[in-house]
Amino acid sequence: MSGHVRLLRRPAGATLLALLLLCPALLLAAPAHAADGPTVKLSTTQAGTGGSVTASGTGWRPNTLLMLLVCGRATPARGVIGGTNSCANGDGRAVTTDAQGAFSKRLPVAEPPVPCPCVVHVATVTGTQATADAVLEVAGHPVAPLPAEPSGGRLAILSDTRLTGSNGPLTWFGAPPSRSLVFTIGNTGTSAIKDPVFQVGSAHGVFAPQWDDRQWQGTLAPGKKAQVTLPVELTAGAHGDYTVSLRYDGKVLAEQPWGVGRPWGVTLFWLLLCLVVPAALFRIGMAVVDRVRPRRPGGAHRTRGLRLPDLRLPLPRSRTGTGTGSGTGSEDPPPSTPTLPWFAPDSVPGGPAGRLSAPHTDSPTSPTTPTTKGPT
Repeated sequence: MSGHVRLLRRPAGATLLALLLLCPALLLAAPAHAADGPTVKLSTTQAGTGGSVTASGTGWRPNTLLMLLVCGRATPARGVIGGTNSCANGDGRAVTTDAQGAFSKRLPVAEPPVPCPCVVHVATVTGTQATADAVLEVAGHPVAPLPAEPSGGRLAILSDTRLTGSNGPLTWFGAPPSRSLVFTIGNTGTSAIKDPVFQVGSAHGVFAPQWDDRQWQGTLAPGKKAQVTLPVELTAGAHGDYTVSLRYDGKVLAEQPWGVGRPWGVTLFWLLLCLVVPAALFRIGMAVVDRVRPRRPGGAHRTRGLRLPDLRLPLPRSRTGTGTGSGTGSEDPPPSTPTLPWFAPDSVPGGPAGRLSAPHTDSPTSPTTPTTKGPT
C-alpha cells in the first residue's frame, strides 16, 4: 500500500515543479505583450555632428508617414519639452511605414537649438498622433539639466475635440476663417490648476503647426472636469485641408482636421477687375484723343458719326419787270424739284442776264415795245 502512495506522490511533485518553472516565463511574456506599440531603436546611441544613425521601428500604423528629428531637452519618459522648437528641423527626415508598420531610415546627426539630453523623436504626420523617442548622445553638444517637472495638478483630455462655428459672408471674400476648439479636461493630479495656458496650432499639409498661446481663465480642482473653448483663426485667404492641434506642457493632447473652402469671392473680384479696368482705360484714352486731336479749318465742331454730303443745288430765280414804266419785281417760290445747273435759264449765253427773251407784261395800259429776238 505504501508503494502505491509513493507512485501517486511522484507525479504530483513533478507537476508542481513544472508549474513553478513556467511561471517566470509567463511573467516575462506579459510585459513584452504590454509593451506592444510604436517603438524606435537606433543603430548607435552616440554620434557626433556630421555623422548619421539608422533608426528602425515597429508597431506603427501601416503605410503611415513619419517624421524623424534630433531633439534636445528631451527624454523618453518626459518627451520633447518645448515641442519641435527644441529640434533640428532642417535636418529631419521623412519615412513611410510598410504594410506591417515597420520602417528603417538613415538620419544625419545635427545639433539641436537647445542643450541635451537629446533623443531621436519619431512622430506621425497625419492621422492619430503617435510618438516614440530613443536616447541619442550628440558628441560635443552642451548638456543641461531638464527644467523641474511641475508637481501637483495634471490635465487630461476626457472627450473628443470638436470645432464649432461657421464662416461669415466676409470669409467668402478672403477674411480669416475662424472656429472654436471645444473639449473637456480633467484634473487627475493632487492639487488645483489655475488659469492653464494651452497652445493651439494649425498646420497645412505636411508643414509643422504654428503655435499660439491660449489661456483658459479658471481653476480646476483635483478630480474635477470642465469644458474649455479656445478660439482658432487662420490667415486671410486660407483654404484647403488643415489640422488643428492642442498642446499643453510640451505634449500634444489632441488633433482635429479642418477642411476650409476656397474664397470664391476673391476670384470673382479679380475677374471683374480685369474687365472694368481695361474698359475705363479705353474710355480715358478716347477722351484724351478727342482733346488733343487738331481742329478743322473754320472752327466747326466735328461731331462723331457719318455725315452725308449736302446734295442740295442752287435753284434759279424767276424775275418779272416792266418795259418802260416803273415796275415791281416779284420772286416766284422755288420749284419742288431741283434744276440741273446746265439747264438753268441764267446759264444760257446772250442777253444782259442770259435770258432768251425780254420779259413782257399783259397789262393793256402799257405801251407796246418791240421784242428782241434771239438768233435763229
